[in-house]
Amino acid sequence: MLRVVDKPGTREEGNDGRDLDELAREGARRMLVKALEAEVASYVEGHEQERDEQGLALVVRNGKARARKVTLGVGTIEVRAPRVNDQRVDERGGRQRFTSEILPPYMRRSPKVAEVLPILYLRGLSTGDFRPALEGLLGKDAAGLSATNIVRLTAEWDEEYQLFRKGSLAEKDYVYVWVDGIHFNVRLEDDRLCTLVMIGTRPDGTKELIAVEDGYRESTESWASLLRELKRRGMRAPLVAVGDGALGFWAAVADVWPETRHARDWCHKLGNVLDKLPKRLQPRAKALLREAMYADTREHAREAMGRFADEYEAKYPKAVECLRADEEPLLTHFDFPATSRPSTGSTYERRTSSSRLSRP
Repeated sequence: MLRVVDKPGTREEGNDGRDLDELAREGARRMLVKALEAEVASYVEGHEQERDEQGLALVVRNGKARARKVTLGVGTIEVRAPRVNDQRVDERGGRQRFTSEILPPYMRRSPKVAEVLPILYLRGLSTGDFRPALEGLLGKDAAGLSATNIVRLTAEWDEEYQLFRKGSLAEKDYVYVWVDGIHFNVRLEDDRLCTLVMIGTRPDGTKELIAVEDGYRESTESWASLLRELKRRGMRAPLVAVGDGALGFWAAVADVWPETRHARDWCHKLGNVLDKLPKRLQPRAKALLREAMYADTREHAREAMGRFADEYEAKYPKAVECLRADEEPLLTHFDFPATSRPSTGSTYERRTSSSRLSRP
């Protein structure tokens, strides 16, 4: 029988037979300890001149806290944080306290690990599956992954969402908004869930999530209800609204924000047009459409759209008809200065210029 035998000197020095993950965790632990020590040393040195009546330092080190386990991206490590005895008092007579910014009290997970939990939950991981699913990556001692803790976190996320959807928008001004309805395969009762999403661009080019609400198949009433609620919270009508061909939103925006200009999303339109062509012709057709999408002037965009029509109208009139049906809304952005117009890239939102935006 063949056996694998380690020869002397084949392992790297300092490895001690540990695998790569163990080495990474030990390295992370040592780096964290050094960072905590440096943080405490800097704090104590910064207050070295402060003394009591007897000339004794008011801020001194005070040993180390009890060991606690912290879950990081490389796994779970155990660390003892250095403590500080701060005898100073503030203006109200209360004791001053040292609080680590690196490892605050009661922290059991790094922010990056905490960020991944809601993503996994939204991806469908049930509350009872977090520990077995992440145990192999974060270790058996990973903190905060029990079903009870996940349920508590979901309650906190829901509370944050409720605060988000009730916040005032009176002090904000959105120049452009992008809207879309996201459909999910999961069925609630007899209907498929549709989430209505709106993203806006502030005058300085900053993009913000404005609304995420449940809707009924992107119906006019669903969009109208969302827009009326945003208006009630103080949101003013944006200059331009960008979306796909879902008629529900356009009917709703015409009712609630009649002054808002309409613009079609090139990304959705490109897909709709290509669907009406054979696959063998789609690469060439896509190149023509993208030329129109990224044109620097309205005239160049019309020329590219005209070449597309000349090439495909005879045999594929439905594709050309689909493009021409929204020709003007597709070119709405040319009505604004180049430095402040909404971009026409892969979905308007993704390629909006970061340059300063302003109402003309």
